[in-house]
Amino acid sequence: MLHLAAIVAGFILDLIFGDPHWLPHPICLIGNMIGFLERNLRKLLEPNKTALLCGGALMVVIVIIASFAVPYAILLAAGSVSSWLAFALETVMCYQIFATKSLRDESMKVYDALAKGDLVDARKKLSWIVGRDTQNLDAEEVTKGAVETIAENTSDGIVAPMLYMVLGGAPLAFLYKGINTMDSMVGYKNDKYLYFGRCAAKLDDLANLLPARITGLVMVMASYILDLDARNAWRIFKRDRYNHLSPNSAMTESVTAGALDIQLGGDHYYFGKLVHKDTIGDNIRPVCPEDIVLTNNLLYMTAVLCLLLFALVYLVSLFLF
Repeated sequence: MLHLAAIVAGFILDLIFGDPHWLPHPICLIGNMIGFLERNLRKLLEPNKTALLCGGALMVVIVIIASFAVPYAILLAAGSVSSWLAFALETVMCYQIFATKSLRDESMKVYDALAKGDLVDARKKLSWIVGRDTQNLDAEEVTKGAVETIAENTSDGIVAPMLYMVLGGAPLAFLYKGINTMDSMVGYKNDKYLYFGRCAAKLDDLANLLPARITGLVMVMASYILDLDARNAWRIFKRDRYNHLSPNSAMTESVTAGALDIQLGGDHYYFGKLVHKDTIGDNIRPVCPEDIVLTNNLLYMTAVLCLLLFALVYLVSLFLF
């Protein structure tokens, strides 16, 4: 029960405080480790396909072991002193893993800039939370970018780590965040990372298969509770949930597009290179900045519903087993 209580407490702390910039963040430490490993492994690797694949795979092994082993050892040592100390530390770990408030806050910076009519600033704020090139986007494309990243990270930043917390505590959730952070740093299909980042990208796809589908289904329910177009959300989810280069991203983007009666996706530039993507949803109405607010509402409702769902499953499993 303390394990579940730590997850709930960590989720609530994240909703209240988010990620204070002055507080050292363990995900940043994981990112620094990935950057260190990449730089040093590349110095040792021959510039060929096999060497880069093996080097990337070695980096993945090191990162996932470290991401799991360090928090596991800390909690194990704390538990040998006091179960309440372990609970307190796991609560803090869960709090630091969740990204609900920070995702809302960062996306709302884009909304605020758009609301003021400052497209240059909106592009800049969007560039902080997306991987695509933003310097030439118009207001509608900036809005779509914010909506898409909120929708995708509803799974990656909240529901997926929550699921792994329930399954294996904060250590397993940190392992997931290690995989997810590697994908965000090296999982690109460009000349630099096509081979070195392939293992990380494939592992991230695998780690998100179940969470993305759970999130998509719960988002349909959330859209109904929020009085959005739940019927269209379900229709677009069934039709367009694979309209993405990733096997997982469109699971949530399709529900969002359907719930808001807008069209997402389409071609974008990444590192100066045009990447062709299918569209998601129907162009029933024009995209507007308020869609960022509506998507954040969908994010929060989905997160709460998933927490309730996972808690119920966890409690039932305790009772049965």
